Amino acid sequence: MANDGSCATQLIDGDGEFNVAGLDNFIKNVNLASCGLSYAVVAIMGPQSSGKSTLMNHLFHTSFREMDAFRGRSQTTKGIWIAKCVGIEPTTIAMDLEGTDGRERGEDDTAFEKQSALFALAVSDIVLINMWCHDIGREQAANKPLLKTVFQVMMRLFSPRKTTLLFVIRDKTKTPLEHLEPILREDIQKIWDSVRKPQVHQHTPLSEFFNVEVTALSSYEDKEDKFNEEVAQLRQRFFHSIAPGGLAGDRRGVVPASGFSISAQQIWKVIRENRDLDLPAHKVMVATVRCEEIANEKLNQLQSDKDWLELEEAVQLGPVRGFGEKLSSIIDASLSQYDEEAIFFEESVRNAKRKQLESKALDLVYPAYITLLEHIHSKALNDFKTELEQSLNNGEGFASSVRIWTQTIMDGFDKGSADAAVRHANWGASKVRDKLRHDIDSHASSVRAAKLSEITTNLEKKLTNALTKPVESLFESGGKDTWLSIRALLKRETGSAISEFSASVAGFELDEETVEKMEQSLRDYARKVVENKAREEAGKILIRMKDRFSTVFNHDNDSLPRIWTGKEDIRAITRDARSASLKLLSDMAAIRLDEKPDPIGSILHSSLIDKTSASTSSQLITREASADTLASSTWEEVSPEDVLITPIQCKALWRQFLGETEYTVTQAISAQEAFKRSNNWLPPPWAIMAMVILGFNEFMMLLKNPLYLLFIFVAYLLGKAIWVQMDIAGEFRHGTLPGLLSISSRFLPTVMNLIKRLAEEAQGNQTPQESQGSASQTQIFRNQVHKPDSVSSSISNISSVGSSSNDDNEYSTTNLSQRRRTNAPQAEFS
Repeated sequence: MANDGSCATQLIDGDGEFNVAGLDNFIKNVNLASCGLSYAVVAIMGPQSSGKSTLMNHLFHTSFREMDAFRGRSQTTKGIWIAKCVGIEPTTIAMDLEGTDGRERGEDDTAFEKQSALFALAVSDIVLINMWCHDIGREQAANKPLLKTVFQVMMRLFSPRKTTLLFVIRDKTKTPLEHLEPILREDIQKIWDSVRKPQVHQHTPLSEFFNVEVTALSSYEDKEDKFNEEVAQLRQRFFHSIAPGGLAGDRRGVVPASGFSISAQQIWKVIRENRDLDLPAHKVMVATVRCEEIANEKLNQLQSDKDWLELEEAVQLGPVRGFGEKLSSIIDASLSQYDEEAIFFEESVRNAKRKQLESKALDLVYPAYITLLEHIHSKALNDFKTELEQSLNNGEGFASSVRIWTQTIMDGFDKGSADAAVRHANWGASKVRDKLRHDIDSHASSVRAAKLSEITTNLEKKLTNALTKPVESLFESGGKDTWLSIRALLKRETGSAISEFSASVAGFELDEETVEKMEQSLRDYARKVVENKAREEAGKILIRMKDRFSTVFNHDNDSLPRIWTGKEDIRAITRDARSASLKLLSDMAAIRLDEKPDPIGSILHSSLIDKTSASTSSQLITREASADTLASSTWEEVSPEDVLITPIQCKALWRQFLGETEYTVTQAISAQEAFKRSNNWLPPPWAIMAMVILGFNEFMMLLKNPLYLLFIFVAYLLGKAIWVQMDIAGEFRHGTLPGLLSISSRFLPTVMNLIKRLAEEAQGNQTPQESQGSASQTQIFRNQVHKPDSVSSSISNISSVGSSSNDDNEYSTTNLSQRRRTNAPQAEFS
């Protein structure tokens, strides 16, 4: 009847050592872990050599070792063995215990008997108690110690499992079972009543702990066929034994099959330590250990799950559509597998471990979730930047664009985060959403600042271009009211810039205070441009004053260059030129953008122009010494911030100005005197009168002798011709001594050449070339007739060259060329 498919394995050896590896291998071979709660454990106990192994082998087709009757009656089974009941549904595990009352252990060594009995009661659903029929009704029969042992150790269980006790009466006699069963039950009840019980179970009936069943079998040795037939009938009772109405239909506290190994090990450990066995706590412990193992196994499977690894890799590259649903499905699969394997364990423990598994799984996938949110955040922010820039390039309003795209992008982020949400977690994306909103606001603020800065910068450039050159021109021209023109220019350009600014920032929807501040900033900038330009021009005031003096002094009211003919009032012209230069100094002395009157002009005029005009007055000199209005570093009624040139600096500049322009005036006076001399060929009136009185006789002689007049006329012509031919005036231009030497060396050849030409003309032998030369000489003569004017021109040239040494090269060169062009026609008329 034995079958190798039972996988008989020694669970506990005779020394009480638990075979952990053997049990795990047995469970793996019989695939017990997949049974859940659908399995049963049947144990058998009884006296040694009572045929327990034989009964188990025949009843369950196991392969336990049986006693060899021919070798004598001795201990066959040592410790506890287990095997699979072949052909029994559901899966049933048979447990063969070492026999009691064996001579090998001795009379007093009952510790292992009690330990194995308690182990069988704690693990088994059905316990077969093998006893001889002839022992029923006896007071000291062998079954009494066994039953006492069973009941006593049962009291060490904190909670009964409602084990089924199936009394198998061996070698039944002719006495019917109906008569034997009441006697047996009465004996069992007496034993139960006689056993000392804990206080809590003092009045607990036997039926609370055990279901008592009785069956009888014929003798295996005398009636083997009958025995086999009765065993086959008994075997049928073990089919579906755990179903309602079955042998173990009302069992309690069953440990799931996957936790059987852990449970058996822990129970034996507690029993060996001689401690009371708390089955409920043990059940929780087994559930805790096993559920923890299942949870860890599922977590490890999740970590290596192909779908999860692919999803995690995809998330690293960018957003994944349907991430939350895919991940939730993966987690659901792990939890479902856990539920399937842990469904039969203690519910509270199972649920707690399930939550732990779920929590660990969520911890595992949380970084991927955060990475996905970061991708969604980055994409949303980039989309916002792109769309905002495109909207602004299309000319749409900044504030409306920001508002529209912020709402659109945030809605998109909400959809993306909802798509990424995992059903099992309540993570939420509020922090990332807040960060996105903050980043959007920051970018919008930076863009707004950049755009406003660009607008402001462009307007500032326009203001600079619109103010710099015109202001410089106004300062240079020095009109009647320079600062009035500058203020009008500043007001006009600033107003234009403000209007353009208001139109440009209309789409930004700025508050009035901000707009006012920015407009005021533009006003301040425009004013600063004017002030800076004024300070720059103030540094060049001396050059401006000299240029203005030269312009006014050397040009008339029609802006034509002056020719110093002796009729001009140089004193008045000088005063006008200095007044014009002083007007520039007065304009540049202070910034006048606030339309406040100041006495700078009058102070400078009275202190510099009037003082210069009346400098010969001793009274004025005394008054100046007593009260010098320019001996100060500030101007009255002028803010120190607006001062460009202090009074003391004005005084120093004026002194330097007078020194550098004095030479120009001196040259003008010299030119005027030279002009007078060059254009006055008549002697003084007294000389003319003396010549008339003293030359009266000679004059009368000429009247009486006309030939003298002809001779004088011819001598005049010859002298004039020699004068022109030798360019005597030109020779003396380089000095008197060089002129005399040159004339003395050329005089005789010139006279001889002249006489020769006159003789040739008289003879009429003039050649064409000579005629051409004569024409040239005639033209030279005509030109030299007007040569006296060259003296005035030379004097003017000297004056112009002198004035150029005083930083007036531009104006002096112009005046020189203009004078030359003007002198030419005047020479012709003279």
